[in-house]
Amino acid sequence: MSAHCQLTGAQPGFGNNISHSHRRTSRRFDPNVQRKRYWLPSEGRYVRLRLSAKAIRTVDTIGVEAAVARIRARGVKV
Repeated sequence: MSAHCQLTGAQPGFGNNISHSHRRTSRRFDPNVQRKRYWLPSEGRYVRLRLSAKAIRTVDTIGVEAAVARIRARGVKV
């Protein structure tokens, strides 16, 4: 799943485009997911994470160590 945040679990939502004539066609609402590299001091290496913009702000608040612990608690390999 490409549009998926490792920290928050945000994934695409689905809905409809509604035209002027009110015809409905399917669409996706993708989260703002970006690849970001962080230095992980406890392991002495960089980790590359796929995070939403909201999750990037969360990492800035709680720190990369706590964020990686949360990601691993969700069962995602880092």
